[in-house]
Amino acid sequence: MYKFIKILLLSFALSFSFAETSMAQEKQKITEQDYANNEIEMADTMRSNGKIYIVVATIISLFAGIVVYLVMLDKKIGALEKNILDDSI
Repeated sequence: MYKFIKILLLSFALSFSFAETSMAQEKQKITEQDYANNEIEMADTMRSNGKIYIVVATIISLFAGIVVYLVMLDKKIGALEKNILDDSI
């Protein structure tokens, strides 16, 4: 019974989310100006102010932090697995 309710709620949530996203999207006509637009104003502004380097440094530090965390977690899990295997023998 619990599994049935879980599946029912999941299917309801998925159908509701698909209905909302399909209604929220509008089709817009793409013009020749859209294809000719090569400027990204936000990146140019950030690059001219030197703030793009702060964004890049933040992204790199977050990625490095995640990698370090995963390596430390892998070492801890490896040590626990070794302890479990040693205790069972």
